[in-house]
Amino acid sequence: MIRRLAHEPLGWRPTVLEVVVRRYRCADCGHVWRQDTSAAAEPRAKLSRTGLRWALEGIVVAHLTVARVAEGLGVAWDTANNAVLAEGKRLLINDPTRFEGVKVIGVDEHVWRHTRRGDKYVTVIIDLTPVRDGAGPARLLDMVEGRSKAAFKTWLADRDDAFRDAVEVVAMGGFTGFKTAAAEEIPDAVTVIDPFHVVRLARSSCPTTGPPPTALLPAPRGAMGRLPGSERPSAARCGLPSP
Repeated sequence: MIRRLAHEPLGWRPTVLEVVVRRYRCADCGHVWRQDTSAAAEPRAKLSRTGLRWALEGIVVAHLTVARVAEGLGVAWDTANNAVLAEGKRLLINDPTRFEGVKVIGVDEHVWRHTRRGDKYVTVIIDLTPVRDGAGPARLLDMVEGRSKAAFKTWLADRDDAFRDAVEVVAMGGFTGFKTAAAEEIPDAVTVIDPFHVVRLARSSCPTTGPPPTALLPAPRGAMGRLPGSERPSAARCGLPSP
């Protein structure tokens, strides 16, 4: 028999990988079994391992939509979405070592559903330790359905004592629910507002007349550290709380 799998597209043309599956029969007992094809794809999967890797890199690295990935693979939207979610869960969520060495975390909400029905928010938790230490980019730790104090508090409560004791800083936006959850679950950690929300808050609070403040420079979301040229007097003149 032939097993057909959606493969990495060639020039955005859908490609099908045909795997010949051999069947074997025992001459003595009559038992029948098939050749192991797990090297090409997971059992019952519709995407090859190469095609699945292409889809995952397209969404994470190239920021493609699921619809665009499904079009390139020549499969239905649900097929591509389910495969990418399962692979992402296997690589990230099922990896117990991802919580090791985390000392600085960032938390914020993200709109993932652009429909009228259903909860459109998820709470995103990332590891900012490499950013603070200058060792690399931020790292995704988890995503939790909903945007509330309970969502973040429950996530923190599910972590072990070693993780909670190691967290030194929690960077977040202006949502007080995240701050309250952090204060209750990891009271020794310092809570700060990340530069992205500092700039956003300052721009919305400062007067619109006159030249813009030179201290308010764009900063990548989730980055750590003081903004270049930012000083306490500038925040005070705009009526903002001092850090």
